[in-house]
Amino acid sequence: MSKRIVFMGTPDFAVKSLDAIVQAGYDVAAVVTVPDRQTGRGLKVTFSPVKEYALQHNLPLLQPEKLRDPQFLSELESLKAELFVVVAFRMLPQSVWAMPPLGTFNLHASLLPQYRGAAPINWAIINGEKETGVTTFLLNEKIDEGRILMQRTTPISDNDNAESLHDRLAEMGAALTVETLDSLFAGTIHPQPQPEVKQLKLAPKIFKPDCAIDWTRNGNDIRNFVRGLSPYPAATTTMIDNKGENVSMKIYDVDFEKGVTDVLGTIKTDEKKELKIATKDGFIKILSLQISGKKKITADEFLRGYKIKDWKLNI
Repeated sequence: MSKRIVFMGTPDFAVKSLDAIVQAGYDVAAVVTVPDRQTGRGLKVTFSPVKEYALQHNLPLLQPEKLRDPQFLSELESLKAELFVVVAFRMLPQSVWAMPPLGTFNLHASLLPQYRGAAPINWAIINGEKETGVTTFLLNEKIDEGRILMQRTTPISDNDNAESLHDRLAEMGAALTVETLDSLFAGTIHPQPQPEVKQLKLAPKIFKPDCAIDWTRNGNDIRNFVRGLSPYPAATTTMIDNKGENVSMKIYDVDFEKGVTDVLGTIKTDEKKELKIATKDGFIKILSLQISGKKKITADEFLRGYKIKDWKLNI
């Protein structure tokens, strides 16, 4: 068997796995990624990170607008790949995932069946999990519900945020992807149905309204929420300045100090370095933030530039 594969992916997370596959010596018949997009005020054409990697390594590229397009399906079939590998791509139709003789497997950044969905890294931290991992599984007609091939676990530390966990899982996932490929081609792997669980936690896509901090929650929950969205898409809140105008900001890094508190939402500051928000069970200490339209700054930089003695939290 030629160990010929097609790789499908889009973001940086997928690049790690593609690079590991290339370094392992697999025959990458083609890389499938999203079409180029125009972004920014100048409508500059941008490539996906996976396309950038493919171009740098002279890998054949396919960028279909529609995955059911007959021409794309014909091109895909002509490649005669034994396996398709999917990492952070789009939902595939059966006409694609059922095509290769050894099937199509996906790398997912959670311990399935928990955290099925588009944002498993974020939600694991938001929900205060102490452990997560990566899973390879065979695709079927349902999202993230196919038979499990392999899993690896990693602890979530109290200092992890979405970025640090993303990077660690990308590395782990790349190694697991190659290990899964090796085992599938060797015929030594036995796919297992996903176990039934009493409390299934999902990981839906996170939209802008979902990023607003709920200051009525416990302080530790708020800290987890900030960590789980840092640095992207970032937790948000709004303060009201002494002119009565709303000041929208992203919050990137906080600490929580449990203890006797003030009225919920009270802003406490020494106007030099310390910026705290009262919660029901203590204080959230803001360490870094970004006012809309400005650059990211530390709390002390913020306090040097703004006099917030009479500001209020908009809750």
